[in-house]
Amino acid sequence: MATTNYHEEQNKQNIIKLRNVLAELPSFCRQFFLGIEDYTSARTRLAYAYDIRLFFEFLHEENSVCRKMEITDYPLDLLNQLTRLDIEEYLQYLSYYEKDGREYTNDERGKSRKLASLRSFYNYFFENEMIEKNPASLVPMPKLHEKNIIRLEPNEVAILLNQVENGDKLTEKERSFHEKTKFRDVALLTLLLGTGIRVSECVGLDLKDLDFESNGIRIKRKGGYESIVYFGDEVETALLDYLEQRHHIIPMQGHENALFLSLQNRRMAVRSVENLVKKYASRVTTLKKITPHKLRSTYGTSLYRETGDIYLVADVLGHKDVNTTRKHYAALEDERRRSAANKVRLRDP
Repeated sequence: MATTNYHEEQNKQNIIKLRNVLAELPSFCRQFFLGIEDYTSARTRLAYAYDIRLFFEFLHEENSVCRKMEITDYPLDLLNQLTRLDIEEYLQYLSYYEKDGREYTNDERGKSRKLASLRSFYNYFFENEMIEKNPASLVPMPKLHEKNIIRLEPNEVAILLNQVENGDKLTEKERSFHEKTKFRDVALLTLLLGTGIRVSECVGLDLKDLDFESNGIRIKRKGGYESIVYFGDEVETALLDYLEQRHHIIPMQGHENALFLSLQNRRMAVRSVENLVKKYASRVTTLKKITPHKLRSTYGTSLYRETGDIYLVADVLGHKDVNTTRKHYAALEDERRRSAANKVRLRDP
């Protein structure tokens, strides 16, 4: 069996899932996904497919005409027959609906993403002159309310890492696992906090991606491009401590190259890291819901406070658009602007 390449395996799984979803959609949808294949990742296309499937499921459930046909039999002309009102009712439906016995809700961000998917879908057929109407373009995007960025303060970072090292607030059962995973957990959280990489980038790391000569790691960013991120002495120490233990572990076949291994000696999954962070964070703070992404925000905040360079922060975090970074750290930028008020003296006191 060939050694698993994390990113190639994830891409393959996403392609398989996409094919399965397409089998549940009208046949004309395949043309849309073929049309966007050259400039989107399989993960992005799968997200589009889930959103578009939900739209057709809404029509099948709520629209008396659509209910008479199977979703797979819907003709392309159906898009011409739908109106702005249909799409506005769809957005209202997204606020709360039930599917397969489960309840689902969407806030303005969830609605905004699903409307963006539908707009791209409609735009493709409209721009290729395959339909005459584009009602999706008439529906305004939901107004997004700014959310406070949750991040750890420096003292909270220290408390969190101490808890990962000591595990004294864990349950008795958790402490028995902690003895086996302490070095891995310290290395993993120190790496996330010390570099700001995404959890998907972290679990995708292979042993060969580490370079202690330059203290750099090679990661694959969203969009598929590679980047080098550099780490400091604390991250280096934590990684070397873990690697000393890692070299004595025999991985499962196909997972020999993975940097971070689970207790089953397989490459760790994103969900495993999310649960790991949740476990430790719940022991040190009750007021903040800490996730791997919040650790990324913590790093971005610290880097910006130290450097004041929003372009550097955007580059290190892998943001393609610096405006994305500026939006997240707007409060800090305002804080810096306020501090400038008394920096320049017009007259000697």
